Amino acid sequence: MTEGVVDVDGVEHKVENNTWILGDDEDVIVIDPARDAEAILEKVGKREVLAIICTHGLPDHVGAAIEVAARDEAVIALHPKDRPLWRLTWPDTWPDIDMEDEGLFEVGGVQLEVMSTPGVSHGGVSLYCEALEAVFTGKTLQADGPGRVGGEYPALADQLTAIGGRLFTLPHATRVLPAHGEETTIGDLEPQFDAWLSGSLTRGAQEQEEGPLTDGTRAAGIRLNLRDE
Repeated sequence: MTEGVVDVDGVEHKVENNTWILGDDEDVIVIDPARDAEAILEKVGKREVLAIICTHGLPDHVGAAIEVAARDEAVIALHPKDRPLWRLTWPDTWPDIDMEDEGLFEVGGVQLEVMSTPGVSHGGVSLYCEALEAVFTGKTLQADGPGRVGGEYPALADQLTAIGGRLFTLPHATRVLPAHGEETTIGDLEPQFDAWLSGSLTRGAQEQEEGPLTDGTRAAGIRLNLRDE
């Protein structure tokens, strides 16, 4: 876990970030390398970094990516739709791998499946490891609910569609390992989904302006399956 400040539209926000290191005694994959490359590499130790995977292109997900990757000449993976965000932090470089939905990474004898989970950003992804019963959700889903940027939901309908249609189809025992805050499980969060659809996440502002949503799914344009037209 690292601490720092992120600037969102000229407003500074203090944040704590989880960087996840997945692997064995020889090789690792680093997920969401935040701002402190030295601290991350200290945890990696003498193991070889095979890849850096960024669940989003936001600064607090990619801030140490270049430096961490440079030590072992590791590749950096990011969804192509988040390239514009990446360039805000690293204007002179590009990631090495354009991740796509259902892509696979392997380390330490287990696989990570790429799950497209947009909403916080256009190219947001989660990484599901069935063998470890864990999903790395970045900012998409956290212990306190759907993640936000600067206190706001950039595209809440898309985010809830991804959560309901992809993440909440995983087994209830699956550990949710986010980029911020404590871990939880799919089973702990899934019962709250109906309330999120009904507008509980934004009800305060909506009640002042429009009144409560009577049908959160229809009013927000939320689709529970990303493959639905």
